[in-house]
Amino acid sequence: MLHARTDYDHIQDPNNKIPADEPVLLLRGQDPLAPEILEQYARETERMVGGDKLLANTIRIHAQRMRIWQSNMAVPHGPATMPEDAVQNS
Repeated sequence: MLHARTDYDHIQDPNNKIPADEPVLLLRGQDPLAPEILEQYARETERMVGGDKLLANTIRIHAQRMRIWQSNMAVPHGPATMPEDAVQNS
């Protein structure tokens, strides 16, 4: 599993469902953009042919949980380090 942030490399996939070379992005509750990104993902899930409405609803619930969590937290922060390829492409 290839994380976008090297400080997340310790996050594991104990059931080995994610291939070692598959890029993975983790959206944390502290990210102020995460809830809206999840809402957009839910909308796109529904728009797809055969879109999974149960999955879309589950995503929306998670977005709402993030909003509630954010309302009780301190100011969010960005990544401690940037991925090497992101720095090279900027």
